Amino acid sequence: MTIRTRGVRLTAAAVAAGAALAVAAVPAAADDTPRYLEPAELPPHPSSTWFAGPVTAGQPDPLPMCVGEALPSIASHRSFWTDYDTNAEQVTVVERSTQRAKDFAALLRKDLDGCAKKLMRQYPDVTAEQKYYGRLNVEEGAHVYGVHTTTTGGASDIALFSVGRDGNTVTLVRWAQLGDFRNAQVDDFRTTTVTAVDKLY
Repeated sequence: MTIRTRGVRLTAAAVAAGAALAVAAVPAAADDTPRYLEPAELPPHPSSTWFAGPVTAGQPDPLPMCVGEALPSIASHRSFWTDYDTNAEQVTVVERSTQRAKDFAALLRKDLDGCAKKLMRQYPDVTAEQKYYGRLNVEEGAHVYGVHTTTTGGASDIALFSVGRDGNTVTLVRWAQLGDFRNAQVDDFRTTTVTAVDKLY
């Protein structure tokens, strides 16, 4: 369970033409690639700046709790952390069609709807509770959830999740730290979620 981690000679004219085509192609490719959150766009930490790893192809390792099994190999992700006990992650999946993206977003939401019960079935030493914080009006919509877990050993962790969609692209954002629902930065996380979905394209 994780609450928080690539001889033919060419004439000069042909080379120049090829270079011009390559330069022209770069913006188009960039426009087709979803953008990720930057550290400063995460909920502010009172004692630390945020740091970020590179955008990486594939599923995150370890997988995020409750939704990890649903993430396909075509996913890409970026991890974030602070100097203290707070960390975050964004996972983005570009589907082949809008309908597939709708279905995938619905699957993630279903997994989050049943997260607390699933955790307690899988881990007998865990007690979990969750909250649904509603829908955000950004692109095709985003939904925010909170999950609090405690263990018999005394650990207490709070995680916020959001699932948002822009056309055929779905993004999942997770924020987590030690604490409970009183420590959840829900309003800041809502702002982060809106930014994440809005800046995908």
